[in-house]
Amino acid sequence: MLDAQGIIFAHTSSTRLKELTRNRTIASIPFGGRYRIIDFMLSSMVSAGVPDVGVIVQDNYQSLLDHLGSGRDWDLSRKRGGLRLLPPFGYGGAVALHGTARGKIESLAGAANYISRARQKYVILADGDIVANLPLEEVLSFHEQSGCGLTSVCTHAAHGAAENAATMLLDGRGRVIDVTCGPNAAGCRTLGIYILEKELLLSLVSHCISHGLDDFERDILQKRPGGLEIGGYVFDGYAAKPHSCESYFRNSMEFLNKSVRDEVFSRTRPVMTKVRDEASTYYGPDSKVKNCLVADGCYIEGEIENSILFRGVRVERGAKISDSILMQATRVCTGASLCFTMTDKDVVINRERMLMGHALYPIVIEKGSVI
Repeated sequence: MLDAQGIIFAHTSSTRLKELTRNRTIASIPFGGRYRIIDFMLSSMVSAGVPDVGVIVQDNYQSLLDHLGSGRDWDLSRKRGGLRLLPPFGYGGAVALHGTARGKIESLAGAANYISRARQKYVILADGDIVANLPLEEVLSFHEQSGCGLTSVCTHAAHGAAENAATMLLDGRGRVIDVTCGPNAAGCRTLGIYILEKELLLSLVSHCISHGLDDFERDILQKRPGGLEIGGYVFDGYAAKPHSCESYFRNSMEFLNKSVRDEVFSRTRPVMTKVRDEASTYYGPDSKVKNCLVADGCYIEGEIENSILFRGVRVERGAKISDSILMQATRVCTGASLCFTMTDKDVVINRERMLMGHALYPIVIEKGSVI
């Protein structure tokens, strides 16, 4: 069991994700046929042996609450510790005056009592919008050996952090010598995962709150209060942070590549999700399926190519789908044609409808829509 407590920030949002985050957080967006984005970070913590995980929510979190439940599917439903959901209104003081936290620091201030009661020495902070399977036990070992006060997980990979992520310049010993922000900054982009001691975290949060500071990357990583030394653990495996409809579509389609799936869905670090007992997918005698990810519970009689189908999707005879993502319980009726299209849950595409987007601008159909 790892001597670390996990904190996942599930209040990240992006107006560029449009219909996908109208009623949910980024952490709760379906991904990869049967998962939610938060499953990847939560599973990484569980696989590393993190016994206690707090999920800080802020708004539009009903979908996330329904998905996580008691944490049983991640073996985090326990009498002591386990999964704890931390709502934005569970604290008093100045933070509560405007109802929601303005940044990670105010969120951590609201969760200070929960963090201070932790049994573990270290805290792993992580964004809830990361698609990756990380060896967090190796990151903690690197942190302990580096002697730095804080360690950030960063990546050189082009598919890694979002465009506006903090970028770190490392020296030969893996220590951070400069932190910049912006899409054109040179160096390793942070993935939004940090490890530090519990007492240091509480001290930094107290310092920032008392000085009116609320941005973790700018006010802690860049300003380094108290001469904070930062180390950089470079992870160049697959990692993505969808921040727009185009990047979500691109990252999803990368999972049609077997090498990406083999890397992310590691047998030694399984990705866990909410269990649903569904029947096997039915393939009709005239159906044609090529290079697709198809979840259980689907009913396929039409033609599908280069697409991802979530649980319970129904594709009727004569329907043609290519380069598309159909989320749970989508129904595509006879004669309909979809290309570069993403449908949210419970969407119905009526007979003979044709929808065609582009890889750089996929069509997004809102949850429950009838076309």
